[in-house]
Amino acid sequence: MPSVVKPMRVLLAEDEAVSRRLLEATLSRFGYEVLTVNDGLQAWEQLNSERPPSLAVLDWSMPGLDGPEICRRIRARPGTHGYTYMLLVTARAAKQDVVEGLSAGADDFISKPVDAAELRARLHVGERIVRLEQDLSLKVRDLEVAAEHVKELQGMIPICMHCKRIRNQEQLWEKVETYIETRSGAKFSHALCTECLDKHYPNED
Repeated sequence: MPSVVKPMRVLLAEDEAVSRRLLEATLSRFGYEVLTVNDGLQAWEQLNSERPPSLAVLDWSMPGLDGPEICRRIRARPGTHGYTYMLLVTARAAKQDVVEGLSAGADDFISKPVDAAELRARLHVGERIVRLEQDLSLKVRDLEVAAEHVKELQGMIPICMHCKRIRNQEQLWEKVETYIETRSGAKFSHALCTECLDKHYPNED
C-alpha cells in the first residue's frame, strides 16, 4: 500500500485576532495542520515543545517576543529539533528591515495584507527545504549506524571456540551469519567446500 503523507504542521503566531482567524482558515484550506498562538512567548514555547512544527508563520510585531527575536533564538539553539522554516509576516518593506529579518534567521518574508496564493507558494518552498533536511538527517543517521557496524567488525570480536557463535554488543550470542548480515550488506548462501564434501559425503559425485 502507498504510504500516506501526513499534513505538515504550521505554527501561526499573530496577535491581531481578525488577521489570525483569516490566516488560520487559509492555512487549513491549504491542508496544513495549524497550531495558532497570539504572542511571541507562546510561539517560542511551541517551537521548543516535544513535537515542534517545522513551518512557522510569524508576525513581525507581537507582545512578548517579536518575530525576529524568535528567529534569532531558534537559530541559536542546539540542532536537536530539526530545521524550522520561518516566514515573517510584516508591513515593513524598507531594505534595512529585510536585512534585519534575514540576519535574525528568517527564511522568507511576506507582506501585509497577505495574498493567499503568495503565502501558499512561499510555504511550498519551505516544505521542500524541510523535507530535504529531514531526508538528509535520515541519511546521516544511516551512515552513522553503518560506520558503527564497520567499526565493530574491525575491532576485537568475541567468538565461541566451540560453536563459533559471536557475542554482540548486547552480550547475546549470535550465529556468525546473523552477526555479519545485520552489520553489512552481505548475504549468505550455504554450500559445501571440496574437503567437507569428501569427508561427509564420500559416495557423492
